[in-house]
Amino acid sequence: MERQSGPLHELTFSVERERISDFERWLGPFCKASKNEPGVIDCRALETSDDAAGKATRTCQLHIADDRALDELLDGFIAETEAMLAQEFGAAVIVSNRTLREDVVKDLPQVESPDCLNCGNRLRGQYCGICGQRARNRLISLWGLISEAFGDILELDSRLWRTLIPLLLRPGRLTRDYLEGRRARYMPPFRTYLVLSLIFFVVAFFDPRDDLGLLFEPEPEPTPEEIAEEDAEAAEARQEILDELAEEGIIVGANIPDGDAKPVAEQIADAADERSSGFNIQIDDDTGACNVDGGDLSDLPEWFKIRFTPERLERVCERVTADKGKTFLGLLLDNIPVALIVLLPLMALVLKVLYPLSRRYFVEHLLFFVHYHAFFFLILTLEIAFARITTLLPFPEGLVTLAIVAASFYIPVYLFMAMRHVYGQGRILTFIKYIGLLVAYSLGAMLTMLGAVFFALAAV
Repeated sequence: MERQSGPLHELTFSVERERISDFERWLGPFCKASKNEPGVIDCRALETSDDAAGKATRTCQLHIADDRALDELLDGFIAETEAMLAQEFGAAVIVSNRTLREDVVKDLPQVESPDCLNCGNRLRGQYCGICGQRARNRLISLWGLISEAFGDILELDSRLWRTLIPLLLRPGRLTRDYLEGRRARYMPPFRTYLVLSLIFFVVAFFDPRDDLGLLFEPEPEPTPEEIAEEDAEAAEARQEILDELAEEGIIVGANIPDGDAKPVAEQIADAADERSSGFNIQIDDDTGACNVDGGDLSDLPEWFKIRFTPERLERVCERVTADKGKTFLGLLLDNIPVALIVLLPLMALVLKVLYPLSRRYFVEHLLFFVHYHAFFFLILTLEIAFARITTLLPFPEGLVTLAIVAASFYIPVYLFMAMRHVYGQGRILTFIKYIGLLVAYSLGAMLTMLGAVFFALAAV
């Protein structure tokens, strides 16, 4: 419920005690007469406490329709009232005036607090004007709880959806708008990055049969014929690999008996000893046992030699082979988001070096890569979703491949266009810096991914 409140004009009367009875007989008819004046919505008389001089005080509040009516009353009816009081009561009654102005007021339900439960300020609507908290102090339903938690994603008119189109189709637009102060229309940059990265990892790596296996019926055990067929295929594939290694001179011997893993492992180890003095790891195909030869460690960094000794690498190898690398892969996937976040400030530092005269702060370069990585997650998510959907529909395979290749080619083109739009330099100069940024980005991505691998190995 909403009501429009106009100005409230208040007349305060200070009355000598000896004349209070006469004044009260005058005040009643005055209030009734005020209600008949044009522009007066209501009038009420209030008895208030005595003033500092000991005089009795009475207050009369006139609810006026609007400012125009108030001006007419001040020049006419109220001015005449003051003159009439001075003539009838003289100095026994003193009048003071003030106008109280109110905005649009929304009535709150009786169950709601008139004050904000968060900051304590007076509520003037369904939201607090100071801290922004909603007036409602209890959850209405389970859907209310869910929509409050995921409001930015579930609401079709939310800032997330208004952000996706320029993020996908207008390279650099979000970054430039944010730097120029146009921010309220878009979702905050880091929230966009986190939401899109979360969606990407769910779409890319979430397998219902692995993560929610309890909800699915277990697959039937393979029959002896299927096991024999798989073994034959594996033996054939292994023989092809061994033949290729023999042709390249990596192993010696043209006729290697199928399934004889030990001689092959020995030949590969001997060939590796001739070429390198670093780590050599041998895995027995039958038992899964690992044998790590440390070799000459003098060329390796000290921190690596301390953390990855041959004994520890042997234990890690056995743990990885025990579950066919599933634990290691899970740890690696957990570390990749952290590695990408570490990559952000590194690339921002590269931009700071590439644009020394741009007078931009480090955080502005960081913002550029936050938006670019958000776009990267978005385009990869769309590619994966498109590839999976087309497997369920009769799409030509060549057309699907062409669309995915075109989308992948758009990723580096997007980076070049975004650099031009945000930093505003010419094509040639931007292209030179673009090449430098690509080289630095490749090195940075390789280093951070290696770090993710090392952390995953250390945690196995």
